[in-house]
Amino acid sequence: MSKSTIYQIAEQVGVSPSTVSRALSGNGYCGKRTKAKIMEAAKALNYAPDHAAKILKTRRTNKIIFAVPDICNPFYFDMINGINQVVEEHGYLLILFYTKHRLSEELKAIQNVKERVADGMIMVSFHFCEENIGAINELSAPVVLTNRYDSPGGGDRFDYVYVDTFEGTKQGTAHLIGQGLTRIGYIGGSLSEQTGYQRYCGFREALLDAGLPFEDGLVYESDYTEKGGYLAAREMLRRTSRPQAVVAANDLMAIGVMHACEEAGLSVPGDVAIVGMDNLDLSSRVHPKLTSVSLEQEDIGRQAAQILMDRLHGREVYDRAVKIMPKLVVRQSSSRTQDG
Repeated sequence: MSKSTIYQIAEQVGVSPSTVSRALSGNGYCGKRTKAKIMEAAKALNYAPDHAAKILKTRRTNKIIFAVPDICNPFYFDMINGINQVVEEHGYLLILFYTKHRLSEELKAIQNVKERVADGMIMVSFHFCEENIGAINELSAPVVLTNRYDSPGGGDRFDYVYVDTFEGTKQGTAHLIGQGLTRIGYIGGSLSEQTGYQRYCGFREALLDAGLPFEDGLVYESDYTEKGGYLAAREMLRRTSRPQAVVAANDLMAIGVMHACEEAGLSVPGDVAIVGMDNLDLSSRVHPKLTSVSLEQEDIGRQAAQILMDRLHGREVYDRAVKIMPKLVVRQSSSRTQDG
């Protein structure tokens, strides 16, 4: 049956269209018996509300955008779960926007918010910069970032929830140093991007704090994929003096490092100890089980969504910059003294 209108329902029940409208929207008075008859008629006539008209009237879409650079990385699955725990309680629908790690696509996501495709946005980016931040600051809709960013001149109109990844790579590196390992390699993202540089700096500081020499030749840039980690590790392990351990800036690259070690006939952790970052479910299912720094991604999603809902409902937000601390989870891949 095709969609009916409130006028058809009104005619069948014997009431005015305005009474039907009040009953269906829940706004305004309508007697219980009359409302029950209206709801019964609406169901029988397969009535569906005109969503477009509702948006025009309320200026709300009840949708939010979650912009992510990589839809294949399981890291974002946990974040989506955290976001949905909050937005579903408020009757909101989550739209996933894949930015492909490109500024042009991030600007498209921002434009969609500007055009009222959604009421607000949670945005992940490896590199917030003047261009995407400028476009976000021009929006009238609320946006929550999952990286820390503060414009030099101040006046930012967004909130952010972030995990201290500098501290995360520092923790992972210090764990390896604590076991007497001194030649430690690093595989991370692009050093020209915010996320890649922060994680690299944590690795470097852990070495400097321990008084260990820093070798540029043991630092490789990659792309946060398993294949990227494998290719970088393969080159690293071919060096005349290979590292005793490797810190990878995420779990997928760390698993790629494990594959490269296996291919080279090296044992993990006996020949090469490995630490990843993200603490994906996958990290406890590989062999050996992967030591990883938990970035609390579900908590990031939950807190970001709560701030966004507070903004959309006019509630006061007391902290527009929420910092979450990482946690090292030690398993077999890094420990030469325990089975983990």
